[in-house]
Amino acid sequence: MNNLFSHRSNRVIDEPAFVKNLLNNPRYSVVWLVVRVWLGWQWIEAASHKIGAEAWTGGGLALKGYWENAVMIPEQGRPPIAFDWYRDFIQSLLDAQAYTWFAQLVAYGELLVGIALIIGAFVGIAAFLGGLMNWNYIMAGSASTNPLLFVAAISLVLAWKVAGYIGADYFLLNFLGTPWNRSQTDTEPTPVYQTVSEAGD
Repeated sequence: MNNLFSHRSNRVIDEPAFVKNLLNNPRYSVVWLVVRVWLGWQWIEAASHKIGAEAWTGGGLALKGYWENAVMIPEQGRPPIAFDWYRDFIQSLLDAQAYTWFAQLVAYGELLVGIALIIGAFVGIAAFLGGLMNWNYIMAGSASTNPLLFVAAISLVLAWKVAGYIGADYFLLNFLGTPWNRSQTDTEPTPVYQTVSEAGD
């Protein structure tokens, strides 16, 4: 049995060439440019309705109302939140009056995610944070455009290496490198981006 697993542990299943190139080849960065700018604009537009609005950045009453509606359990029909543990989590935030500061975190968080995506700065991290917000909106019972935005965010997370190639990440990632490409003796960050010929056709 041990010999069987030791033999299989050396087996690597490679992804299709198109998927590999789409997620890794700088030639496809123009595709991700369109996705990330569109997604970034969605976040900026959402933030523009919150920042400066008294109900959001002046006390959080809008978020309080949203949470109160989300935790309600109707006498008939299905509640907005399908999972009890998530309903308890939102209720705990309500009980702690966290909406007074959490609403500002949401409003300015949406703005920062949108800006980062549009300029292409730390795209993978920005897309992950945006996807996390989409996931929470979905868990609270708000579908709307959130599933589509969530899929776009996850796609950008997977394509983080080239999603910001036409953007600030071209400079940021080459300057900072990545922690997993550093050795104990490295003094300079390992370049993240290869040339197009090195990345494959």
